Amino acid sequence: MNVFNSVWGVFSHDIGIDLGTANTLVSVKGQGVLISEPSVVAVNKKTGEILAVGSEARRMVGRTPAHVVAIRPLRDGVISDFESTKEMIQYFIQKVHSQSSKFFKIPRPRVVIGIPSSVTEVEKRAVVDAAIQAGARKAYIIEEPMAAAIGAGLPVTEATGSMIVDIGGGTTDIAVMSLGGIVVDKSLRVAGDEMDQDIVNYVRHKYNMLIGDKTAEDIKISIGSAFPSKENKAVELRGRDLLQGLPKFINITSSEIREAIMNSLNIIIESIKDAIEETPPELLSDIADQGIVIAGGGALIPGIDKLIADRVRMPVRIAQDPLTCVVRGTEIVIEDIDLLSKVEVNKDEFE
Repeated sequence: MNVFNSVWGVFSHDIGIDLGTANTLVSVKGQGVLISEPSVVAVNKKTGEILAVGSEARRMVGRTPAHVVAIRPLRDGVISDFESTKEMIQYFIQKVHSQSSKFFKIPRPRVVIGIPSSVTEVEKRAVVDAAIQAGARKAYIIEEPMAAAIGAGLPVTEATGSMIVDIGGGTTDIAVMSLGGIVVDKSLRVAGDEMDQDIVNYVRHKYNMLIGDKTAEDIKISIGSAFPSKENKAVELRGRDLLQGLPKFINITSSEIREAIMNSLNIIIESIKDAIEETPPELLSDIADQGIVIAGGGALIPGIDKLIADRVRMPVRIAQDPLTCVVRGTEIVIEDIDLLSKVEVNKDEFE
């Protein structure tokens, strides 16, 4: 190792980014996860100016003039607004880089970004370009299911089969991996956001009441479940009566929320079954031994592991700290150049 590389190893603040539909997480080499903020950008519709990003943009929702809107640049795992996505990536990279550069000059960082496996080649190139424009020395792309598997500690580079189900906000990524590659890959636009909409529709149809997506998400987190249990929790739900237009209050139970989201859960489970059917028998026997691993925010729904295990007849376990699996995976590959060269998808030359 030459002198430059030695110095780089000491002062490098290389960055790993989980570019999620709902939230973006940023980790720094050797320091862990430093940023976790909503993937939201506040835009002035009159001028096109970006006013705020992340938590600050989320706080502006409902408190601004009509011409200021908060948008999510990624919808259903797809980049719907490139300019806003670029601004968001730049914001997070510069936030970490500026904090690290207060006392001494630090070389521009390398950046590893986890993105949904469903994005196009053009979008992958756009993400790399955005990172470079934001000040990255080098930018690499890694697919989220691979990053999640690495973050969950699965032996993805070994000659054994590993299966991950990453249930995020906009997409669910299902992948079977072996020898550093993805053997079976399925990505569907049914995940946390779709479950929230299921709850909104359920309350509208059953109670003639309108609630917002944020309220639906809060209810899902507080009392949602995927598998029946002895305890049937209930909370007060507040919304607007669709018949009278006035405020309305009801009590809703965890069994009702389970009923509301079951259609989305069934779609995810059917896709898992499809992936299992496409998996080579040798790899399938490995997966049957070590189990299917669930990551992402959807893994936090109580009983989801029991539901999937009951339906697919295989052992299922929840990854440790499932919310940060992807960003931890990006941090791991930053520190292991050989691993990065095996799992990175834009295949640039490595330094």
